[in-house]
Amino acid sequence: MHDVEKRTVPEEEAPMSLRQYEYALAVAEHGSVTAAADELRVAQPSMSQQIRNLERDLGVTLFARTPSGLVPTVVGRAFLREAEVAVRAARRARAAAQAGAGDLAGELVVSVQMGFGAPQLPRALAALRRSAPRLEVTVFEEPSTTELERLWRRGVLDLALMARCEQTPEDAHPLGHDEFVVALREGHPLLAGDAVRLRDLADEPWVRFDQAGLLDGVLRETLHAAGLSPVTAARVTQAATAVRWAAQGLGAALVPGSAVPRDHAHLVRPLAPALHQPVVAVLRRDPGPAESALLDLLRREDWPDRAAWVPRAAVAAA
Repeated sequence: MHDVEKRTVPEEEAPMSLRQYEYALAVAEHGSVTAAADELRVAQPSMSQQIRNLERDLGVTLFARTPSGLVPTVVGRAFLREAEVAVRAARRARAAAQAGAGDLAGELVVSVQMGFGAPQLPRALAALRRSAPRLEVTVFEEPSTTELERLWRRGVLDLALMARCEQTPEDAHPLGHDEFVVALREGHPLLAGDAVRLRDLADEPWVRFDQAGLLDGVLRETLHAAGLSPVTAARVTQAATAVRWAAQGLGAALVPGSAVPRDHAHLVRPLAPALHQPVVAVLRRDPGPAESALLDLLRREDWPDRAAWVPRAAVAAA
């Protein structure tokens, strides 16, 4: 029997690898091979060669050269979406192995629906980081429930903190409730009372949010149930900004109570009757130790509790 000659496959002939995926994702982020190579501490010629190898193996062009830099092609964008999922899965696998050895490390991607969990999430994350200093956490706000649900189903998110709605997965973990409050200008007559009725706001303009986001949807539905239509004074992208602009007299703002900056708490009042929204945490389908630890910390936070959520339509009775 003849001996089989062993042959080492050179790097340029190796099949597609997660490292190549990471290179492509970095190039897409920076729009430049040079900048991507600097970030990953890789020689620029080596990264360029690996991107060419990847395109050759795929049989497509991933990036187009433009005056502003390298831009993903249509095919490239489709590939990069799946490459990101693959890279994150590999990092999770590594983190799970490290956690099994008693070292909670790796990357945790968290998204929070704009306006909710403003005090609770950072406190829970701070506690998590104290117990796991090697854990890298990325947090971003997302106003749209639809986009949050899409990102979760794609496996991009490890944990999403959001208000419960029709699109919320059935296995979501309830945390508590957030009460909506109305922010008003300094000296507004309605601040003299303990609560605000919607009909008393009939002539108020409103500081509003992105039309596709949950917060603007709550305002529209709440006013519609009371037979009112919102007059737009301005649109903003942050709940805290809406409160500050309302304080300056631009218009009223309807926001979750947890999103109110502490120095503006005297300028908000709850609605009468009260308007609450249940807040839940949604974990990825195969949660690892890091997201499970964060969920446990979120459950320990002080969340307003309520036996039954008051439907928005009930506010119309005020």
